[in-house]
Amino acid sequence: MSARRNARPAVKVGAHVRFRGVKWQVVALSGQNIHLIGPDGGGQAVLAGHLFADPGFTVIGADTPQAAPQWGLFESAPAAAREKALAWQRHVREVECGLPGGPGSQGTVRPQYDPEQHTLAQREQAKAEELTALGFGRVSRTTVQRMRLDYRKQGLWGLLDHRTTRASTPTGRADERVVAAVREALRRRRGRSKGTINGLFPLINQILTDRYGPGTVPAPSQATLYRLVIALARPGELPAGPVRPTPASFDGRAFTPTMALRPGEQVQVDTTRLDVLALFDDGTLARPELSIAVDVATRAILAAVLCPSATKAVDAALLLAEMAVPHPARPTWPNILRMDHARTLPHQQLVTLDERLAGAAARPVVLPETIVVDRGKVFVSRAFTAACETLGISVQPAPPHAPTAKGIVERAFGTINVLFCQHLPGYTGSDVTRRGPDTALEACYSVPHLQDLLDEWLVHYHHRPHGGLRHPMMPKKALTPNEMWAALVAVAGYVPVPLTRNDYLELLPVRWQAITAVGIRIHHRTYDHDLLAPYRGQPSPHAGRGGKWEIHYNPHDVRQIWVRLPDGHLTEIGWVHRDHVHRPFNDRTWHHIRTVTLRGNHHGDTDSHEADLADALDQLMRRVHSGHATKTEQALIARTPAAPIPPARRPEHQRAQDADETGQWDEDDSIDDLDDLPDTDPGHPAATGFGLYDAHEEAAKW
Repeated sequence: MSARRNARPAVKVGAHVRFRGVKWQVVALSGQNIHLIGPDGGGQAVLAGHLFADPGFTVIGADTPQAAPQWGLFESAPAAAREKALAWQRHVREVECGLPGGPGSQGTVRPQYDPEQHTLAQREQAKAEELTALGFGRVSRTTVQRMRLDYRKQGLWGLLDHRTTRASTPTGRADERVVAAVREALRRRRGRSKGTINGLFPLINQILTDRYGPGTVPAPSQATLYRLVIALARPGELPAGPVRPTPASFDGRAFTPTMALRPGEQVQVDTTRLDVLALFDDGTLARPELSIAVDVATRAILAAVLCPSATKAVDAALLLAEMAVPHPARPTWPNILRMDHARTLPHQQLVTLDERLAGAAARPVVLPETIVVDRGKVFVSRAFTAACETLGISVQPAPPHAPTAKGIVERAFGTINVLFCQHLPGYTGSDVTRRGPDTALEACYSVPHLQDLLDEWLVHYHHRPHGGLRHPMMPKKALTPNEMWAALVAVAGYVPVPLTRNDYLELLPVRWQAITAVGIRIHHRTYDHDLLAPYRGQPSPHAGRGGKWEIHYNPHDVRQIWVRLPDGHLTEIGWVHRDHVHRPFNDRTWHHIRTVTLRGNHHGDTDSHEADLADALDQLMRRVHSGHATKTEQALIARTPAAPIPPARRPEHQRAQDADETGQWDEDDSIDDLDDLPDTDPGHPAATGFGLYDAHEEAAKW
């Protein structure tokens, strides 16, 4: 089975696409411009990002790409069903390519599964006989074929016995008319004195008689009505109290090619400690860990994620998500760092394009074909490899004790240290002999601020000539990563379609929480929205998780979460005090506020205590931001150039409306609303960041 069996559709010369409701044919690719010919013979050049942003865009004739893996749903299945699906995975792989570990794995092909000697039908029949003998029951060739096709379409999720994952409802198989009558009876009882559950039964029968006539709906038993009332009642509506209690390696050596001829052919990933001291949320000074992904063909740094402590599987998932989605430019960045000012783009045509393109950062977006990783457990975890497989990404572990197998990414760390880290306060040098005597006394940046500076520097990096990038027609000229990307896209003849917002959310970390009467509570923070009203106190459809609901979250900004409701979509639920705290924060910052803020005299009032915590967090950020903080508070959060606190976020319904109209995820909404920041002079943008480069001076060298 090919490692690229789930590759996303590609736009290449000769392909037909649907754009603005019209069928077009691709006739040429030039950098990021895609030249189209319409049915009437007319043509136009469209920027790739604008083409992909069209809501009706499709590649005609291409297979529908598989969405990001719903690993949280797979883990909700019983353990026995998951183990059986993993066993089926090895058998299906052996039928298709002859090796249980998949293409490229070690082992000897058994004669009955040799693709060169037997047809696919013969191998399926041999596998059916083998599984029957192993005790899988009476397995036919048709069953093997069905499982193989399901695995191609849905991955591991398709191999599960879905009888064990069948969604359950609180009402079971009860008559919908009876369920509606119970809901109406509870609604009429709401706001009145609480009575017994048996006291609702006459009212339910009366509602059924009034709506459908006497005897039309068979009278349910008292046991059925009792179960329905308990399942549908809100918390606190029943005299007994709450409706229900809260439910508490890869084997073998890998081959690393020495070169790549197209973007994404090989991407190397690694993690190291950054040679810069940063202020952590608990006030300590330490070196954060940096995880990066480097494209071998273009030397583009596709993603870079900083984390205070040791890199975890959470950060690996975020790194994968960052690689496959576009990178919006920050509102405070100079215009020269935006996509519409990049040298490889025709500026004149951008005037007529969608305004969202003006906010994109001038750096490549590449969907990897192969990722080379070390043998760290975060990069060989089952969730990470399953996500890569579903996206059509082949994962190659580097040989043990062989750092040269990832020489490109190792050299990229050196580039970051030389061109970025050494210009920052708190630079520690590559060893103790190069470390200054007062490094720990410098005014260091916090990890979020350091991440912002790194994101800005990466755009500069992609405009800087690289000695290892040479075009065959211009061997003496060193190209920038952006120029090499544009040249190789034209050579490769296709542009991979980037991931969507929903795919990005699917790749975020997962946890399971109950929806209580007040919403979703995580670490003394309450997340609530009117959309949760029908599900308060109700179990989720995933019985394997004790009735808890699937929650996705961003560990670097906990001001909102995403919950998977019964419609299958991830819905954003904001923190109830999100409008009061205008900057992102993580759990470490929240824990510090909880430790320094006393509960006071709230007498167990959790809502008042949470409001006080939010106010203390906001006041701390404002004092540090305005320069009126104490030395202890300055040690908690790094000092930054003074800037006004942005206004409150837009209402949720407005953000949802904007998302529906644009069809894109607005990163500014997930961080801060900076629309009211003072505008810089468009003729000469103010220098932002750390003074490594002057934007216009650098542009003169491109």
